[in-house]
Amino acid sequence: MTTRIVIVSHTPHYRRDGVIVGWGATIREIDHLATLFDEVVHVAPLHDEQAPASAIPYEAANVHLRAVRPAGGERLIDKPGIVLRFPAYAGAILEEYRRADVAHVRCPANISLLAVLLLALVRNPRRRWVKYAGNWNPDPGSGEALSYRIQRWLLRRNLPRAVVTVNGSWPGSPPHLVTFMNPCLTDDELREGAEAAAHKRLTSPLHLVYVGRIETAKGAGRTLQIAHQLKERGLDVRLDLAGDGPELPAFQRMAGDLGLAGCVRFLGAVSRPDLAPLYARAHFIVLPSASSEGWPKVLSEAMAYGAVPITSNISSIAQYLAQARTGRTFQPADVNSYVEAIVWYSENPAAWQQDSQNGVAAAPRFSYTAYLKAVKNILEL
Repeated sequence: MTTRIVIVSHTPHYRRDGVIVGWGATIREIDHLATLFDEVVHVAPLHDEQAPASAIPYEAANVHLRAVRPAGGERLIDKPGIVLRFPAYAGAILEEYRRADVAHVRCPANISLLAVLLLALVRNPRRRWVKYAGNWNPDPGSGEALSYRIQRWLLRRNLPRAVVTVNGSWPGSPPHLVTFMNPCLTDDELREGAEAAAHKRLTSPLHLVYVGRIETAKGAGRTLQIAHQLKERGLDVRLDLAGDGPELPAFQRMAGDLGLAGCVRFLGAVSRPDLAPLYARAHFIVLPSASSEGWPKVLSEAMAYGAVPITSNISSIAQYLAQARTGRTFQPADVNSYVEAIVWYSENPAAWQQDSQNGVAAAPRFSYTAYLKAVKNILEL
């Protein structure tokens, strides 16, 4: 019997030379998920503008995009477009629900909010899985979108009658809420990372890597301040920033103003394969992000290659790093603590070596192999 899963997400898709491409991390995940099903239909927006360098095509031949028009944006004038798109979104989602054996909704997003509400109203498909990828337990003053709070309210009460997977473990959670690891590593990448980490030592210069959008919320500016203070403390530091964004020129100017021109590289958008040598070289991954994230996949990727995380303590990050017995976490804006942690490691290389190896040992928890086993379990496949 043919098994068909419908996925609803806000993952942006584009056309590049006649081929559909999308945000790399999600495309990789869906490619692996597709091995469990005969047919995969992904309801997601298709954008007209040029695809970013990080977008990649699906490799799985059984994945098909059910494209919808994008809506929303950063400006207030863009917000009404979300409501105007909802009837078309609802029609596409309901049609795919009727034809599917399994529904998988990826939250939080506006289209995902609609998909969750529609699941509450329909009987089929009976197997349902909602993945909440954001911060499940944000601070009250985090300033997150109202739609995110509504989605968590609906999911806590299980209106969609689904298994709900979240990052981290939270006291008092209902039984339908399941802790779930964010996958990002192939078995080959795990082997490659372990081999690179086995030969890595904490030597001068100290190599730091930042991977993500080059923007204030993600902590790009704080990362530059950390590098500057380390340099002021007499440490020889090299910092690679992999990512793009409209604030990139401002941070390039900031690096120059801080006297970091000789030790900082802005690499722009970097493909997943090209991140491997950056992770292999890095002693630390620095991510002082204030964004409402669940678990940044770049931390798992860097840990697999022996880079020790020095990162913010939002969402499940502190939980997972404590379980892995590696790294340090702080409030996003506490630049001095990030600096002190790296200085401490530089003075205690044996402790860094142990944390590096602990991260490598924990990385398989974030593999696609572990992910597929977990999906089979929650969906009873």
